[in-house]
Amino acid sequence: MTAQPLEPQDPFELPEWLGESDVTWTPETGVRAGHLVRGALEGSAGGTVACDLLAVDQAWPAPVADELARRRAHQAWRHGQVDLVRREDRLTLAVPGTAFTADCVLDALERLARSVGADPTRFAARLRLGRGMRQ
Repeated sequence: MTAQPLEPQDPFELPEWLGESDVTWTPETGVRAGHLVRGALEGSAGGTVACDLLAVDQAWPAPVADELARRRAHQAWRHGQVDLVRREDRLTLAVPGTAFTADCVLDALERLARSVGADPTRFAARLRLGRGMRQ
């Protein structure tokens, strides 16, 4: 099985409101649901963009990222950034690791805010408890 393609995303091609308004990220599931947490960013002045978190080191039952994508994610993280990619035509934050914690989610969103030139204090996360899908 091959990994899903992760196309690099230029932060300057994202909607301008990400850098200009208060932004809240809301996941569809609990953040402990696994290596992929689907979610969306919503601006206080309107506007929504799909935004997922992907833990790129998950390798079982199949790798979720190829070696180049994993290297890019680790390099960006080491330098205080987050690797912005497109996966299934959705903005995705590629993060080192195999799963997510609340701290990791907050770190990723802070790095996203900086990448679009926003004050990180204008970004918030609405975290869900649990591991499964919403009913």
